Amino acid sequence: MKENKLNELLEIAIKASIKAGEQILEVYNKDFEVEFKDDNSPLTLADKKSDDVIAAYLSKTDYPVLSEEGKTISFKKRKEWKTFWIVDPLDGTKEFIKRNGEFTVNIALIENNIPILGVIYIPVQQSLYFANVHLGSYKVNQIVSTNNLNSLSEYLSKGNRLPLIKRDETFTIVGSKSHMTKETEKFIEELEKVHGKIEVVSKGSSLKICMVAEGKANIYPRFAPTMEWDVAAGHAIVKYAGKNIYNAKTKTELAYNTETLLNPWFIVK
Repeated sequence: MKENKLNELLEIAIKASIKAGEQILEVYNKDFEVEFKDDNSPLTLADKKSDDVIAAYLSKTDYPVLSEEGKTISFKKRKEWKTFWIVDPLDGTKEFIKRNGEFTVNIALIENNIPILGVIYIPVQQSLYFANVHLGSYKVNQIVSTNNLNSLSEYLSKGNRLPLIKRDETFTIVGSKSHMTKETEKFIEELEKVHGKIEVVSKGSSLKICMVAEGKANIYPRFAPTMEWDVAAGHAIVKYAGKNIYNAKTKTELAYNTETLLNPWFIVK
């Protein structure tokens, strides 16, 4: 996709993520109810409000949307999509319910099964990560609303290019707050044999991928189930920061729009 077009889409996705974040915080700062979906995963009003906002913004574009809250689209139809959005309106609903702030809004644009654009917004921190194949990856801190930043050039001027400099030489592994498996523990033990002293950091949602993109963590192993919308936006951000996400078994780059939408085990490094 041409640079100008992709930059226009990135600006739309950024604004969508911030507006969605505002809706999420309205729910977060009050008492809220928790529902449970068929797979027993939690769902709140914040998930629904965020999804509605993002859908409204992305409807202005030419591309279909695959969202966690609208995942019933058949593979027969999806497999014809060359370019499409993939969205997680609230990644880290469990963290949202715990009120620990470690949840995000994730928006990615996929072309030929690879992410070419990604946006991750952290409502509580008011921090924004964004990337596309032409620009690279950036982080912007302290975004109050879309009213104080109106164009992509303004976001770029306020942002820091990723990766940031990692001053501490300690080998750092980032893992999930909710899904530390035996396989992950064994993987960490093997890294200890190679690197000696290591630090293990626990984070929720797609913040783990962002830590690798920033250079704050060296590696993120994920040996537990995830869906494509959990990872796609972070994949773009880490990829255009010079790193990538690999299938743990085949060592090939993760691809999207599979029939099941379930990711294989993977490693971010």
